[in-house]
Amino acid sequence: MRVVLGEDHALLRDGLMRLLTAHEFDVVEAADTGLTLLRALRTHRPDVAVVDVRLPPTFTDEGLRAAIEARHEIPGLPVLVLSQYVEPLYARELMADGSGGVGYLLKDRVSQVGEFVDALRRVAGGGTAMDPHVVSTLIGGQHSRLESLTAREHEVLTLMAEGRTNSAIASALFITEKAVGKHIANVFHKLHLSESPDDNRRVLAVLAYLDGRPG
Repeated sequence: MRVVLGEDHALLRDGLMRLLTAHEFDVVEAADTGLTLLRALRTHRPDVAVVDVRLPPTFTDEGLRAAIEARHEIPGLPVLVLSQYVEPLYARELMADGSGGVGYLLKDRVSQVGEFVDALRRVAGGGTAMDPHVVSTLIGGQHSRLESLTAREHEVLTLMAEGRTNSAIASALFITEKAVGKHIANVFHKLHLSESPDDNRRVLAVLAYLDGRPG
C-alpha cells in the first residue's frame, strides 16, 4: 500500500517511516512542508496519506489545507490526519466534502502501533478513524440533540463515530451484534437520520448531524 507522509519533525518522520515499512506500507515520499506535501499528493496519488496538521512555514494548518486541496482535486483520496491537540474544527473541515477515507488521530495514538495501523488501513479502505477524544468533544457539545438517547445508545453512537464496525461495538460493550443493530436503529430513528448499508456514510451522517448540518 503506497503512502505519502507529511511530517516536519525529523525524528517522528523517521519513526513513522520505519513503522509503516515494518507493516508492509510503501512510503513513496515524505514531505516536510505544506507545499511539498501537496505536490507529493498530486504526483503520487497514494493509497493513503498520513498528514501532520501543522507544517512549515507558519505551523498553523498547512498540512490540513494541503490534504483538503488534494481531496478536492483527487476525490476520495484517503487521508489520516495527525494532531497534537483535540481540534474538532479540523475534523469537521476534513469531513466537509461528505466522502469517506478520512481519519483524525492525536499523535499519541501512534505509540499504540496496532490501533494506529488498523486505523490507517480502515481509512485507506474508505472508512473513518476518529480519535475518541475528538468524538467525545464533538458529541459533548450537542447535549440538547441527544437528550432522547439512552445511555447505551449514546455509547453506541460514540463508537460508531469513531468508525467502529457493529462487531467491534459489540465486543467493546459486551453485547450481541443483534443488540448493536437494534441500538443503531434507535439512534437513527431518534436523530431522524435514514440508515445506509454503507458504514462510512452512516458515520459521516452522524457527525454531520452533530455538527449542525443535514445528514
